[in-house]
Formats: sequence, C-alpha cells, structure tokens
Amino acid sequence: MELLRPEATLLALGDRVVSFDREGRPYHYFRQGLTFKRALDGSLHLRFRDGERRRRRLAEEEALVVYREVLELAAAHLQDPGRRAEVLAWTPEGLLDPTPYRRAYAWPVSILPPDAYLSVVLQATTGCSWNRCAFCSFYQDRPFQKRSPEAFREHVERVLALLGRGRLLRRGVFLADGNALALAEPLLPLLEAVGEAFPGEPVLGFLDLFTGLRRPASWWRRLRALGLRRVYLGLETGHAPLLALLQKPGHPREALPLVRALKEAGLSLGVILMVGAGGAPFAAAHFRDSLALLAGLPLTPEDVVYLSPFQVAPGTPYAQLGLEALADVEGEVRAWASALRRLGLKVARYDIREFLY
Repeated sequence: MELLRPEATLLALGDRVVSFDREGRPYHYFRQGLTFKRALDGSLHLRFRDGERRRRRLAEEEALVVYREVLELAAAHLQDPGRRAEVLAWTPEGLLDPTPYRRAYAWPVSILPPDAYLSVVLQATTGCSWNRCAFCSFYQDRPFQKRSPEAFREHVERVLALLGRGRLLRRGVFLADGNALALAEPLLPLLEAVGEAFPGEPVLGFLDLFTGLRRPASWWRRLRALGLRRVYLGLETGHAPLLALLQKPGHPREALPLVRALKEAGLSLGVILMVGAGGAPFAAAHFRDSLALLAGLPLTPEDVVYLSPFQVAPGTPYAQLGLEALADVEGEVRAWASALRRLGLKVARYDIREFLY
C-alpha cells in the first residue's frame, strides 16, 4: 500500500514500511523490528533493542545494501508515476554521497533538543563561545566563529538546495551552533534573513545563563519580533558546587532573572537538566537543589523541563574525575520526572543518543 502525502511518500508492505521525502530520499525504513534512519549527510543508522535501545551507524557497504533494498521495493510496488520518478531518480551511491551536505554545513550539526529534530538547522555561528564545559565534546572539533550576513545568506541558500522539497517535512528553524543567541547586534540581520527565507516559521535556539543574563527583556522582545519563539536553557543542575565542577560559569540562582526576562518577552522555554551528572556523590544534592530551583521559576504550561540521562563523553575533563556513577540512571530519571510533575511542570526525556539530523 502506498500513502501519498504532500510532504512524504509512504510505502507499507506487511512488516516493512519505508518513508521517502519529496526529493525521493528514504528517511525511515522499518523492517522486521529493525529501524533504519538516513541522516542528511547520507549516513544510515540502525536502531534496535538489545536490553536497551541502541543505535549503530552502518558501514558504507552495509548502507548500500539497505539502500538497494529500499529502491527495489519502490521499483516493485510504488505505483504513482510522479512519486515513483522521485524515488527512482536516486541510486544507492547517490543516497550515500555526503557531498551535498558538506556544501551546506561547514561543520556537522552536533545536537538538537528532541522537539527540534525536524527543524531546519541554520548555523549562525559555529562552535560554542565558552567551549570549556567539563562534560561536553560537541564542539571540540571547531573554533567559535560568527557568520557575516553575507556568509549566512549563502549558507541559507545551500541548506535550501540540500533540502529541496524535503523541506516540506520540517517545521521551524533552529539557530545553531551551541549558543548562537549569545550574539548581540550581529544577530539581528541574521534573523531578518531567516524570516525572508522561512516566513512565519518559528525560530529556536540554545542559550546559557552566562550569556543570557547580559540581555534585558527588551532585547528578547526585539528577537521575538524577528521570529524567535523558543529558547532552550542549559541549566544542567540547581546545585552550585556541581555546576562549578562541570565548569559552567555562573550560579544557578541567576536562572530566575533570566527566565523572568525571557517570559516577559513572550518566549517559551525548554529547561535542560542532566540527571546523573556528578554521579553518586552529588545525587541527593543535585536532585534537591534542582527541584528547589525549578519550583521558583515562573514557568508556564507551554514550557518543558527536559531530563537528559547523563552520558560521560570519553576524553573530556569530566571523564578523568573518576566519580562513582549512579547505579540506575533510568530510575533516577523516573524519580525526577515524578517529582517535577507534582510541581505542575511539563516534563520530557532528552536522550542525546537519539539525535540524528
């Protein structure tokens, strides 16, 4: 059975389901309990369960085998002439080729919040202006640089060329990299360019305490007028000694004036906490102080608290601390979620292992 949607083509064949974007590229393939997902760079990722959810990037030869299989299914079963032509314009090698992605993105897209996975990512900056957090390895491969309006517009055009009609699958624009919202006046022409290319689309982005505090509510109102709608705030913890151990500047109590300013500007928030950070030695204080902090923030029903099971990145300063890890991080996530919901807050899981762009 084929299902033709304006934004996608779905082919359902018993225990096999494959989805194609309107450029004819497969982006999701379910086969007998296995899930394959194609990233925009052409790489293919297998998601499966082995006690817990796991993901593995397939080697090139493995990916080519799956791409051939998907195209053969389309050739045998896709009936609509237009959609069939879209899909069969591709070869397995063409689907695997990362060249179009590399034209659009000078550096890989490292991470997004869960509700932004289907956003269009535009790199107003590359890297992170701080880039010294003990736990983070997302931006160690690149310098922090901000794009000029001219370079940014060229980048937007290349992203549009990469997406083609695949843009129909995506909602909103995520302004990357790590903390693009830290920019001051240079951010304004970039947001204007976003509005021209993606009229009416909400703009999203990361923000940290140590940069957000420098801006009053009037500044955030200016950004909202240019399309900014949602800010993801990496609080990580409400326990000040743990925040210092993580090498993030500032103090958790500074979240209150920042959140007030953002809410006064009419923005929605995604507040991120790392459950399990600090391991067993910090578990009780991390939980206690984080809940106390959140209870005092003026969050509204449109805001979300994201609980991220902490992952120790090899080679980071945190990995060298040798802290005893929590025995049951998943149980801790459930306990946090239950406590936060009792406070009337909306809670969602944020597992960085799930991210794929």
